[in-house]
Amino acid sequence: MSSFGERAKHSGWAMAGKNSPWGGSGGEGGSGPEEPSTPDGESPPASPPPAADQPGGKPGDKSGGPRNPWLPPSAGGDNRRPSLEDIFRKRGGGGGGNNGGRGGPNPQFRLPQRPDGKSWTPLVVAAVLLLWLGTSMVHRVSAQEEGVVTTFGSYSRTLKPGMALTAPWPFQAVTTENVTQIRRESIPEGDAEKLMLTSDQNLVDLSYIVRWNIKDLKLYSYQLADPDQTVREVAEAAMRQSISEVSLGQVMGSGRAAIETSVRDRMQRVLDAYRAGVTIQGVDIKKTDPPTKVVDAFKEVLAAQQDAQSEINRANAWAQQLTARAQGEAAAFDKVYAQYKLAPEVTRRRMYYETMERVLSQTDKVIVEAPGTVPYLPLPAMKQTPPPAPVSEAKP
Repeated sequence: MSSFGERAKHSGWAMAGKNSPWGGSGGEGGSGPEEPSTPDGESPPASPPPAADQPGGKPGDKSGGPRNPWLPPSAGGDNRRPSLEDIFRKRGGGGGGNNGGRGGPNPQFRLPQRPDGKSWTPLVVAAVLLLWLGTSMVHRVSAQEEGVVTTFGSYSRTLKPGMALTAPWPFQAVTTENVTQIRRESIPEGDAEKLMLTSDQNLVDLSYIVRWNIKDLKLYSYQLADPDQTVREVAEAAMRQSISEVSLGQVMGSGRAAIETSVRDRMQRVLDAYRAGVTIQGVDIKKTDPPTKVVDAFKEVLAAQQDAQSEINRANAWAQQLTARAQGEAAAFDKVYAQYKLAPEVTRRRMYYETMERVLSQTDKVIVEAPGTVPYLPLPAMKQTPPPAPVSEAKP
């Protein structure tokens, strides 16, 4: 038992002594236990210090203990905790850690100096400042545009075409819009179907274009959340209301102009009530077709209606011609009657001659003269009989 206790004690002294990876020899400052002695009374051999390539070993460091991982190998035997200055000095090139402790600080970027030896930094800063002031204070508004000036995001004033000065950004900002451009909204977009109900309970597929421009930029910018979408919605509502007041024949026929005017007036009244700052220039109906499912039947009905209208137009034209002829004959009779009252006998005889001339000119005539002549001369037959063709003489 005594030999086992001595061996355990010897092992504890060995771990607390020079072989410990966390300390130097036996207890610093004389506070550690004394060196044990071997059973023969001799001191055990001292453990060699850790090498430079072992944990805790440093070049030229005869004392044990681990090396600080945040410091370069050239930091000597200083095992203190690194500060932020040490870390940034190492990352920025101070101390030459990458050169084995022999190099100086890495070169840093510096602006070249002016010929008089002064730095360019003040001039560069002044140029940037002037550029910032010039681009954010001087504004040019073209003839087709107007600008809105905002101070810290709040409306300040409206700029008219020309040059204008404002406070620099971010104190004031300017937003310009083209107020003379005619904008177009096509409803519906693309080839989509837009069905509307007429007054005679028929459906019509209708597409149209709304033309508008900005009247008041301040109202346009701040009164409505989405002015473009508002114009589209108001246009659709006004068109549906106008279509519901007319029949299908008017929509498909000659009533388009009246519908377009009605839609434009309705839209302008509603947008003025909204204070939208928008002027409706016009509404143009592009297409008025029946629904896709009944388009074939509708075309047949439309063709029949067109044929009926053509026959009606032809009958009206013939009636107009007949009426004009009757009116002309009545006027001629009135003139003859006026002459008859002035000279009844002369007028009667002239009328007889004119009547006989008109009748005899259309019939065959037989002329009979005095005795001794041929009693019958077929003049009409002679006129109708072609002359005989000349016979060419035969050559011997």
